Amino acid sequence: MADSAFFCPLTHEGVLAVRGADAAKFLQGQLTCNLNYLSDTQASLGARCTQKGRMQSSFRILLQGDGVLLAMATELLEPQLADLKKYAVFSKSKLTDESAAWARFGLANADQALASLGLELPAATDSVVRSEQLIAIRVSPGRVELWAPVEQAEAVRSQLAAQLQTADLNDWLLGQVRAGIGQVMPQTRELFIPQMLNLQAVGGVSFKKGCYTGQEIVARMQYLGKLKRRLYRLSLNAAELPEPGTPLFSPSHNSSIGEVVIAAKADQMVELLAVLQAEAAESGDVHLGTLEGPGLQLLDLPYQLDRDREIQH
Repeated sequence: MADSAFFCPLTHEGVLAVRGADAAKFLQGQLTCNLNYLSDTQASLGARCTQKGRMQSSFRILLQGDGVLLAMATELLEPQLADLKKYAVFSKSKLTDESAAWARFGLANADQALASLGLELPAATDSVVRSEQLIAIRVSPGRVELWAPVEQAEAVRSQLAAQLQTADLNDWLLGQVRAGIGQVMPQTRELFIPQMLNLQAVGGVSFKKGCYTGQEIVARMQYLGKLKRRLYRLSLNAAELPEPGTPLFSPSHNSSIGEVVIAAKADQMVELLAVLQAEAAESGDVHLGTLEGPGLQLLDLPYQLDRDREIQH
C-alpha cells in the first residue's frame, strides 16, 4: 500500500507548543534549525541537543498562532518539555503539551483529496498551506501531514475516508524510511548527533544561525568532516520489526557498528533506517542483533550528502 493513495491517523507522536512574544527568540538558541526560515508557508525538521551535541528529540516544527508547534515521538514530549522549561524561565514564552488539541493524519499520494479540503499544497518539501484552521505540510515527495483542531477531527476523517483507503501507521512509517528521514525515539534518546541521522541533508540543521545548545559539537563535526557514522537504509528478511536501538554487527569489528533508528514492514521484508559506521556498512556484511544474526542489504537513499551545500543552509 505504500505506493498507493491512503491516509492514516498519526498516533505515535505528540505536539509540544511554545507560545508567547519570545517563543521564536527563545527556541532559536535551543534548536538546530533556523526559526527565521519558518513562515506561514514553510515548515522544517529540527532537533534539540544536549551540550555534547546528542539529540534529546527530533521533530517537525511549524508556526501556528502566537508561537510554534513541534511534533515528536510521544514518549519524548514530557522529558523534552521539562528540559526546555528550565531555560524558558526568563523569556516571555509558555511551553505546553498540546497533543490533545490536534488531530494529525498522514496522507500519501492524496493531493486531490487535499484539494477537496481547500488545500492546494506546493510540491516542494516543507511547503505549508492553510485553510479553515487546517494545516497541510509536504514532508517528502508524495507524503503530507494534515493537522486539524481536534473539534474538526471527525469531519476531516470522514471526508478523507470517502476518498482514500485507510492504512495503518506502518504504511506511513515505511514511506518515512524510504524518504530517509530518521527520528529520535525513546530508545535512542541522547545517542546520536544530528549528522548521524543525516539531519543536515534534509534541512534540519542550520550552520548560519549562530549559537544554540550543542552547536559547537555539531558545527565542528560538519566543518572538520570527522563523522564516522551516518544514516543508511537497509532491508531485512524477517517477520518481526527490530526495535529502535537494536545493535548491528559486522564480522570485521569486535563490537557493535551501529543501531536501528526506525523500521517498517514492506510485504514479506522489513525496511529500516540505521546509523552505521560507514566503513563497516560499505563492506556489505551487516547483521542484526548479533554477529550470527540475520544479514541486511543496503538500499539507496533518495538524497546525497553534500557538505558544501549543507553548510549554506
